[in-house]
Amino acid sequence: MKKSALILVLLISLFSNTFYAQTQRTAASAGRAEYIEVEKGVKLHVTDLGEGRPIVLIHGWPLSDEMYEYQYQHLSRKGFRVIGITLRGFGKSDKPYGKYNFDVFSDDIKVVLDQLKIENAVMGGFSMGGAVVIHYVTKYNSAHVSKLALFGAAAPSWSQREGFPNGVPAEAAENLIKATMTNRQDLIASLGTGFQAKEGNISKNMERWLERINLDASPYATTESIKSLRDLDLRPNLSKIKIPVAIFHGVQDKSCPFIWAEELQKGIKNAVLIRFEKSGHVLFLEEMEKFNMELEKFAK
Repeated sequence: MKKSALILVLLISLFSNTFYAQTQRTAASAGRAEYIEVEKGVKLHVTDLGEGRPIVLIHGWPLSDEMYEYQYQHLSRKGFRVIGITLRGFGKSDKPYGKYNFDVFSDDIKVVLDQLKIENAVMGGFSMGGAVVIHYVTKYNSAHVSKLALFGAAAPSWSQREGFPNGVPAEAAENLIKATMTNRQDLIASLGTGFQAKEGNISKNMERWLERINLDASPYATTESIKSLRDLDLRPNLSKIKIPVAIFHGVQDKSCPFIWAEELQKGIKNAVLIRFEKSGHVLFLEEMEKFNMELEKFAK
């Protein structure tokens, strides 16, 4: 009987000490939310790493904030707080039925930055994300943002239109939209090779990684967002941008031709154009070290 009582006392003591240790331990997490609700029932996935001046990154189509893996690794260790926002419909963010246009994307970003109380940020956007961030800073008068970086931006106009002959022809745009609805897997499989200046600029494993991220997107959002990009003309917005702008662009970009970067530089007062001579569209991987260093330098 005495032996049983002793065992019981020891067990209670062990449990009490373990519970006390668990409740008294210092939290390992920084307490930052991985998901932020932007409207009732819709949450966006947010990667939030590091300390210091914020750099806010918006992904391209049909990627997610995961594309910035190697920018997070570098910049979060260089004195920056790096925040990647995945737009609704993509990656780990919610994928509701509804609108997928640039007003919605900009409004969502504003809610996230409001909730995180971000100020004096450098905002960057890749490809379609470049169009998103231009729309955001002009719609919201650069709220929360003091510098803008554009990476292989699908702007000022993705589509060919009057006064902009270098855009994507209407037939090609419609064929791409149709492919998202009838042959999405094969379309996405072709992007890894097509995005590079030349095959081999990134490894096959990186190609598969990008393909997997792209396939995580909602098929519906994939189609609707590219329709919205087709209809977007940002040329009238460029003169409204009053903050410093850096344009990063691959000279050999076949998806968003280099001439688009030159048009952006003409339209945005005092914009700086940084050429990536060896890169196609995925300059953040093809010339990763230069990309990271140039973004770090611009952010400082």
